[in-house]
Amino acid sequence: MSKQPIDLDTALAGFDEIWSPRIAARVNDYDVRLAKVAGEHVWHVHENTDEFFLVLDGTLDIALREGGGERVVTLPRGSMFVVARGTYHKPSSVDGASLLLFEPTGTLTVGDKHDEVPDHVHVTVGQEI
Repeated sequence: MSKQPIDLDTALAGFDEIWSPRIAARVNDYDVRLAKVAGEHVWHVHENTDEFFLVLDGTLDIALREGGGERVVTLPRGSMFVVARGTYHKPSSVDGASLLLFEPTGTLTVGDKHDEVPDHVHVTVGQEI
């Protein structure tokens, strides 16, 4: 990890792959991940951890299955949201977005349980910047 400040715009310009987060920093046992997203991810759940989303650019929709129903939260640029552990969710972005994610090191991008993973979604624990 870098011992120098990290410019988020420069870090995001360093890769093009969607749904393939990069690890920008570590805080204790957590990764600070940067991701570019477009289209739909996959329905998935993290059974033992919450997932933090901060939209750096664009708009992100997160579909949630909770309380026997579904709802969608829309996050414009500058908005954040935490998906509670045990909540099935599916992020998507019609026009694309850049995100900062905060989750425990080693957390899979598709959670502990998930639907079939499409080719454009990388199953990873993140890659170093």
